[in-house]
Parts: sequence; structure tokens; C-alpha cells
Amino acid sequence: MTARILVPDDTSACSLGADEVATAIERRITELGIDARVVRNGSRGMYWLEPLVEIESAAGRIGFGPIAPADVPRLLSGTQLPDASHPLSVGRVDDIAWLREQTRLTFARTGVIEPLALDQYRAHGGLRGLEQARRMAPQQIVDAVKASGLRGRGGAAFPAGVKWQTTLDEPSPLKYVVCNADEGDSGTFADRLLMEADPFQLIEGMAIAALGVGARKGLVYLRSEYPKTFVVFARALEIARSAGLLGPDAGFDIELRLGAGAYVCGEETSLLESVEGKRALVRAKPPVPAVSGLFGRPTLVHNVLTLAAVTTILADGAEAYAQHGKDRSRGTMPFQLSGNLARGGIVELGFGVSLRTLIDRFGGGSASGRPLEAVQVGGPLGAYLPGALWDTPLDYEAYAGVGAMLGHGGIVAFDDTVDLAEQAEFAMAFCAHESCGKCTPCRIGSVRGVEVIQRIRRGENREANLVLLKDLCRTMEAGSLCALGGLTPMPVRSAIEHFPNAFDRPTLSPKVNEQ
Repeated sequence: MTARILVPDDTSACSLGADEVATAIERRITELGIDARVVRNGSRGMYWLEPLVEIESAAGRIGFGPIAPADVPRLLSGTQLPDASHPLSVGRVDDIAWLREQTRLTFARTGVIEPLALDQYRAHGGLRGLEQARRMAPQQIVDAVKASGLRGRGGAAFPAGVKWQTTLDEPSPLKYVVCNADEGDSGTFADRLLMEADPFQLIEGMAIAALGVGARKGLVYLRSEYPKTFVVFARALEIARSAGLLGPDAGFDIELRLGAGAYVCGEETSLLESVEGKRALVRAKPPVPAVSGLFGRPTLVHNVLTLAAVTTILADGAEAYAQHGKDRSRGTMPFQLSGNLARGGIVELGFGVSLRTLIDRFGGGSASGRPLEAVQVGGPLGAYLPGALWDTPLDYEAYAGVGAMLGHGGIVAFDDTVDLAEQAEFAMAFCAHESCGKCTPCRIGSVRGVEVIQRIRRGENREANLVLLKDLCRTMEAGSLCALGGLTPMPVRSAIEHFPNAFDRPTLSPKVNEQ
């Protein structure tokens, strides 16, 4: 029987050399006459081990990694495939503690199946949720989402069931389900991995949502920086149509749209403006999209991870899903570890785990070997947290209580060489660059914020400028139209509060007046 050698084909693995490794393995098995073939799967999310080569055996999949093209001759040195005793082996992949200690619901299939093999998706539990939904009335589907406690995984953490009920209750003959795949937060890559490694899960989730709210059309808004994702997901849509999961016979179809690089399009109303062909300006609310969204029709807008979680809720039941997590934060969250960590990747666990557990047990401490100083959670608008707060449970309310947020689950670590005053300036500069410009606090406030922080970093009237900066943050928070301007003060405030020494000493050269 021809053996299978699996090499990941997702963006991150390929950026680490997976394509070159796959090519080298194909040449090597031809040279040696080995009865094997290379199969491109998705990554398991263990990017510290990529490129990870897996070889199927009677004992399960044996992993070898990280593998470089130069390692291939040593990996394949004879006519027999290597086993777990090989020096490059990491053992059975399922036995790796980093993976085994997770609670993988949404990412259970990533790296296990071939991304575009619908039969494998079904064999590993896919489509069970959709089949169950087809036996239920719309209100029953919505009730299941409510009972699960699912909240939006895109950052706002709004109860998903409320959105579903509002959309269902609208009497419009035309409704939409829109997936926000404009994953733009720093340190986030879960949407991309899921769409490249398990794309049918998102399709199934959107189909379930359509049944629940009475929608006939769906749309996925994907960021332009994900070209491989676009190709893979477009092909998955074609396969789903051929299988009757989408299209006229299914009563629901999905269109794939590509964004144009604007961070603000991660805000749902700005995204809808962009889809309609307009400049991506944030809309005032009300009305909310669930009442009047895309082209004025009721529209259910969720991000990738929220819609993907629905498949598990319908397949296994709302109660089973709600058993994971803590307090009002139910289910699991795919945390994304990056920055100065020895082991970066996707770690899916129930809400309530501590940040210290994530960065120590899973992240392996700093990659530089220096002490970690700060960890930013929740993307570029999230707080910089000191070690004293790393034991705070990762749940929505607990983090709000310490002036932070979970956002999309991105976690970026910094060692003790970081300049937190510079990071605070970066937050303001990021807002100034990405603002849609519709509201004054965001458009003007962020520019003034950069200037004030620069004065502080030059040592100019430090105390007076700190007072001015804090006042500016209050104005932006209270007066901005959307979360971009409203949340920009969070990383700035956290840097001032938790790392005051960073603002004590000049870190910029004095400004020289031009003659």
C-alpha cells in the first residue's frame, strides 16, 4: 500500500519552507524508489515545529520537524520510511503534549484532513451540524445558539444569539449572512489557518446560520493580504456547490469578496459599505446590521471563528459546548501565540486559562532567552499587561475588569528590551493611519496623540503632556464613532499605568527647529 507523507500547505508553513520540503521529498522518494506519495494537508498550528512532516504508520502519524530541505536525505536514507526512533522524530503527533493538552473543538480537523477533501471532512464529523439544523425549525436553531452562550469571537464579544434572534425576527424577504474574514489584528492568524486547513467548516457554519435566520445569500469578506486563502476557499466553494451544499438546490449560496487592505473594514458597518462599493466609512448605529445591513437588508455579520463554532454547537448540542469555559465566557477560544515566544502557534482552550499558562507552558517562554516584560492581548488596540496580571483568567469580564480585552485572541509577547513608550506611540500612529476619517476624535485625536507622546519621549514638559495625553484618551474613548478610535486609548493607558518608568526618561532626540 502506498504510504502517505504529509506536508502542510497553509500560508505560515509555506513561509517557513514547506513547499521546498515537499519538493525535496518528492524527488527523494523517486530517487530511492520508495512506495509513497506526498500529500499536502493543513498545519496543526504548531508553527515552532514547521515545516512538520508526518508519515502515516500502523502506530499513527509520526512527526518529524522542523524539517529543512537539507534534512530530507537524512530523513529518507533508504527504501524504508523512518519511524519514531529517527533522530528527527518528535514521536506520534497526537502524543505531543503541546497539542494533547488543548481542547480542540474548532481546530479539531486542522492538519488532520486534506483541506479540499469533502469526504474526509464528513468522515471526521463534518456536516453533522448542518444535517441536524435541517431537521430543526429556525427558532430552534437560534435557541441552540443562545443556550450555548456563544459570543462573537471577533473582538466585541456580543452575544451571538441576540444577533440571530434580531435577524430572524425581521420580516424582510431577503436577508444576508456575512462573514468578516478581514483578520487584521497584529498577532492573529486563526481565521487564515481555518479557511486554509478546514474551509468546509466555515461553509457549513454559514449554511447553518442561513437556516437559522432565513437568509438566502452569504458573503465572505476576505483581506487582500491572504492570497492563498482566497484560492483555497474559492475552490472549496466550487466543491460545495458541486456537492449540493450550496447553490439553487440548497437555497443558499456564498460569494467570496476580496478587501483592499483597510484595517477599519474589520468593523462590521465599514465592511458593509466596502461591499456596497462605497468608501469604507463607519455607519452610525442604530440601525444595527441585523435590522438594516447590506443593501439595507437584515444582515447577520460574524467573524470566521464565530460561524465555525456553530457547527460544533449544532452537532454536539448547546449544553456540551457550554460546558467549556468560565462564567459568561462559554466554549473555547483559539489563542494565537506570537512575538518573542519560543513556541508560537494556535492554542485552543476553554475560557478561564491564565495568560501565564499560555506563555510559559505552551509558549515556552521568550525566544530571546531574556525575561518577558509585557504581553499585549487583543491586537493593536489591546492592553500591554505586566507580569502581575498574567494570572488573570482569560475571560471577557475578567479582562474588562483590569482594563484589557481578549479581542480576537491574539497574544504578542515582548522581552525586557521593549520600549513601552514607543509602543504607546505606535498605537496612536496606527489609529491615525487606519482611521476612516469620519469622526473628529479618531481622525484628529490620534494625530495629536502621536505628537503628545513624541513630546513626552523627548522629555518636553513631561507631567503636563501626560495630563494632556490622558485627557485626549478620554475624549477619543467617549467620542469616537467606532472601536478603532474608542479602543486606541487602551494600549496607551496600559503602558502609562503599568510601565511608568518607560515615560520617565527621554527616548527620542530633542526636536531641532528647521531654519
